[in-house]
Amino acid sequence: MSSDKLGVGNSGVAIRLQDVTKVYRIYARPEDRLIQMITLGRVRRFREYPAVDGVSFEVLRGETIGIIGRNGSGKSTLLQMIAGGLHPTSGTIDQTGKLYSLQLGTGFNPEFTGRENAYLGAAIIGMSRSEAEVRMDSILEFASIGDFIDQPVKTYSSGMYARLAFAVAAHLPTDILLVDEVLAVGDLAFSQKCMRFIREFKSRGTLLLCAHDLGSVMALCSRVVWMDGGKVRMIGPTKEVCDEYRRAIELEGDSTAELKFGGRRGERPPESAPPPDHRLEMLRSSSLANEIQIFDFDDDAAWIGARSGSIVSAGLKNATGSPVVNLSGGENVVFEIKAKAHVDLEHPILGFTVRDRHGQVVFADNTFLTYLHDGIVTRAGETIIAKFAFQMPYLPTGDYGITVALATGSQAEHTKQHRVEDAIFFHVVSSHVAKGLVGIPMQSITMDAFDESGQEFSA
Repeated sequence: MSSDKLGVGNSGVAIRLQDVTKVYRIYARPEDRLIQMITLGRVRRFREYPAVDGVSFEVLRGETIGIIGRNGSGKSTLLQMIAGGLHPTSGTIDQTGKLYSLQLGTGFNPEFTGRENAYLGAAIIGMSRSEAEVRMDSILEFASIGDFIDQPVKTYSSGMYARLAFAVAAHLPTDILLVDEVLAVGDLAFSQKCMRFIREFKSRGTLLLCAHDLGSVMALCSRVVWMDGGKVRMIGPTKEVCDEYRRAIELEGDSTAELKFGGRRGERPPESAPPPDHRLEMLRSSSLANEIQIFDFDDDAAWIGARSGSIVSAGLKNATGSPVVNLSGGENVVFEIKAKAHVDLEHPILGFTVRDRHGQVVFADNTFLTYLHDGIVTRAGETIIAKFAFQMPYLPTGDYGITVALATGSQAEHTKQHRVEDAIFFHVVSSHVAKGLVGIPMQSITMDAFDESGQEFSA
């Protein structure tokens, strides 16, 4: 049955999974497989392992979905079934449009050369050899693997494989792109090239991104599917799902079983209408002030920690020590965190992290390095106050959250005592920052002009 008959193509849905399950047979010994075959299945010598178990969700056309989870959670198996390389044991997968899969170890014939595999990839999505030939020079330039293009793919390193896979994907007229852990390989320059391609593809196609790097997921994806034990544990907005995933990983990694959770997820302030173009602001007011609205510390925000000590309060203050509710980028500010010890705390560390609405870390710092050699011990009942004095960077418009934390130990090995997620929100109303996560306050910017003889022109 075609996708259009199911309504996938007509309803704006690019991919639809309905109760998809993939079960593998696991044999304890090689001879058990032979016995199973000889007895025509009358003697059962295997156990069943559901790698994917009853998964259902939809991906809208033009949407970017992240798939996260621990190793063995079923992420790659799920993507292989969507790509058509594996058939589900039960359930249905429907998609509309031309699909290309970027998965290490799959998609290419290892005996074919890189060039032959490029033609093969084009043929899979319905391109003729002549059409692929037109694109071949650009593919080779993008891949930049030199003479290896005419060597069998089985001789490639993982980085070379990724280069070729991305090069082919970047030059094929695909509607849906599946990316599985490919971003983790290759050098920095090539990774940046791949990210530029992915961001460009997002503007015109549907993307499913499977990755362990939550930074890439949060930067690229609008929604996230969290796979756990073959099932969908959670699906929803990127930051919300990634935050819950981090908390689960931290709880699993706590060998002392002391970590506790509490509080509630705070709601970000309602979005304001975007400000006018910053050049209009300049013309109207001759000012490009990076205006920031600060909201109060939320003492009931979601938290994690052993709670041998607690964060009492946190907030931004001006140079005179007065709390601020409005400030501008470039101003000198003090961020103050107050905590209380419930038991004696050795080597306490106070710190904060600023994240944008996608969950990306914008900037962060803590007290560890400043007091590295001081051997501080805070006694039970004592209050600790940390003050961070800095120049507020210029920030793009939008909503931000500040997470504050108390820990003990070192920066590399520490015990979380009380980390309050998104304890404070702030909203950047207007900004001149057009690119990057932050703008740096400049001490000076100059520009001079010289003639051909090197004589400086006067202003």
